[in-house]
Amino acid sequence: MATPKKSRGAGAPSKPGRALSLIVIIMVALVGGMFISGTFTPRLGIDLAGGTSITLEAKNEPGKPNAINKTNMDTAADIINRRVNGMGVSEAEVQTQGNNNIIVNIPKGTNQKQARDQVGTTAQLYFRPVLTVAAGAPAADSSTSPSPSASSSSKATDKATDKATDTASSSATPSASATSQGRAVSDGLKADSTPSASASADAKASATPSASASADPATAALEKKFTALDCTDSKARTAVNEGAKATDTIVACGKDSSGAWEKYILGASEVNGKDVKKASAGINQQSGQWVVNMEFTGSGSKKFATTTSKLKDQQSPMNQFAIVLDGDVVSAPSVSSTLSQSAEISGSFNQESAKDLANVLSYGALPLTFHEQSVTSVTATLGGEQLEAGLIAGAIGLALVVIYLVVYYRGLSVVALASLLTSGILTYTLMTLLGPTIGFALNLPAVCGAIVAIGITADSFIVYFERIRDEIREGRSVRPAVERAWPRARRTILVSDFVSFLAAAVLYVVTVGKVQGFAFTLGLTTLLDVVVVFLFTKPLMTVLARTKFFTSGHKWSGLDPKRLGVQPPLRRTRRASAPVDPKEA
Repeated sequence: MATPKKSRGAGAPSKPGRALSLIVIIMVALVGGMFISGTFTPRLGIDLAGGTSITLEAKNEPGKPNAINKTNMDTAADIINRRVNGMGVSEAEVQTQGNNNIIVNIPKGTNQKQARDQVGTTAQLYFRPVLTVAAGAPAADSSTSPSPSASSSSKATDKATDKATDTASSSATPSASATSQGRAVSDGLKADSTPSASASADAKASATPSASASADPATAALEKKFTALDCTDSKARTAVNEGAKATDTIVACGKDSSGAWEKYILGASEVNGKDVKKASAGINQQSGQWVVNMEFTGSGSKKFATTTSKLKDQQSPMNQFAIVLDGDVVSAPSVSSTLSQSAEISGSFNQESAKDLANVLSYGALPLTFHEQSVTSVTATLGGEQLEAGLIAGAIGLALVVIYLVVYYRGLSVVALASLLTSGILTYTLMTLLGPTIGFALNLPAVCGAIVAIGITADSFIVYFERIRDEIREGRSVRPAVERAWPRARRTILVSDFVSFLAAAVLYVVTVGKVQGFAFTLGLTTLLDVVVVFLFTKPLMTVLARTKFFTSGHKWSGLDPKRLGVQPPLRRTRRASAPVDPKEA
């Protein structure tokens, strides 16, 4: 006898205990992660927690009167946004305002000083040959007492070929007077193989500043600026080479390995920040110090090789090249061999300063120079009021959903409410943990996304419940109805959630700012809806379907056959068999 085939619509036997155990383990792990990290509330965005608003005003540079335009402003805003994100800050708002302003809103909890240093930094990077080094104080002040010798612990390495020496010694004498500094300037300019137009190549060395001044006015002016410069004065450091071009010989300031200020005369630049392909912060395995590793582009490697080949045979400090960022000497390593593909910037770096420099170099220079016009603190008063109103609206909406579920689905509402509670726990713990891990900040639109998700989750329950009730209307008992309804309900739920997730993903990609918070929360809660329905709602429904309350079709179970309008099955009655005609037989 042939074995009867299993009905096509019959649901496969399920093991709800495994799925329920898995969802419990997930929730325990997430809650445990909150205790381990010490974070118990989600990180709030600037509209809810307050923060700092920075207004940057673009300034025209010398020789570029038409540099302030929409293209450059949009480019600058994009670079600033990537820099802030590179710091690990999320929910920061960067937008242009008017023709020459950029507004940067940074939420509370961010290192405000670090953010201010990075958002408006122009990041003009140049590699310049060192002509002269001296103590950072003015010559008049240092003549009365010996000044420490200037040294630099900076170095450069070529990962592809050779390495530079570890230390660059200064040519400054222990007691730098105005006369000796003037002679150093003249000697440096005389020995420079590629001086700028402002420093004549026929400048002659002299024992006194006045003698050199008579030889070349440009050299005399540079000597005067160099000897008078006080690198301990921040205003003097900023103004000393303001408006200088890459082809000019400049005076600049920097710090040695001990943190003491030094002043430099630097030649024209042949390599700039655009020649840097990428930069990263790391620890030098030999010295154990934080360094910044740079990798040059193809053309940059050739330029860097040309520059270092000229410096390698020079005497100190003429064998050094200075890495100048926004007018300040970050490092001044010495060169003993030709370098090309990559270099290492070392100095008085810690982890934060090394990562900051690498971040600025990686994301490039701003196309404009910006002035910090204003810095204001943003309070969360308005956002708090709006949040309170939003939570009240969400609570009212949730209450209405609960009332509807209880009235219409009765006992099944227990499954729906337990599933909503599970989804709420998963959503809250994930949002809390995503704050310290990826910088996620909860703003008002994100709260709206979480409220909208309540409807998406409830919709999944309703689809499943209605499929079960349809099976019961067809005359099946509760347990088979629960299993047979799941395949069709599962397909509908997955399609619905896929559409919602796709919409959230597209919205996240094509928008910026706060709208991304809404899209991110909507996408996250949609994924959690799938997890909850598969690992909690369906297994819990399977367990409850085995209880007498549901199997008996209690009137408060929500699966009462009479309430669902189920008709008792028709019974077939046997008819008396008619006599068979012998002729027909």
